[in-house]
Amino acid sequence: MGAWGYRALESDEGLDVVDYVKDYLQNQSDAGHIQLSEVVAAMKNSGFFGETYEEIDFFYDTCAMALTELYIMYLDHGEFTNMESVSGKVSSFTADEGVLTFLLRYLTDIRDEVPEADDTREIIELWRDSESWSEWKANLEFLIARVEKELSQFSRTT
Repeated sequence: MGAWGYRALESDEGLDVVDYVKDYLQNQSDAGHIQLSEVVAAMKNSGFFGETYEEIDFFYDTCAMALTELYIMYLDHGEFTNMESVSGKVSSFTADEGVLTFLLRYLTDIRDEVPEADDTREIIELWRDSESWSEWKANLEFLIARVEKELSQFSRTT
């Protein structure tokens, strides 16, 4: 685990997500508009997520957290802060109920420590043994709360 902070975007895997989103944006025909569901579908095809939730992997978990952090960063700031090569190129970043439910499932499975088939969930094991466990855990709870808040807006409109 190459990490210099407790946020997923402060890790090598998080930077892989950032690089993927940058490449995704450059290849978009609808420049400037990102649909989170399309990003997740493309990431699934590129091996950033498993075929099912039962395929548990440190990389998949970190990707789910990093992508959620990126989405929340955009919601809060209207841009991707500290990502000069992407900032200003995105005019909207939208999510639907399905993709938010997908990310929420990943995040809650991590929080609930759903184990891998043969052992403890690796992301939990690594962070629990770090000095940043409480900050990492608080960040995970924050991400879950924000996704739940975004999901609640769908139930209000129906």
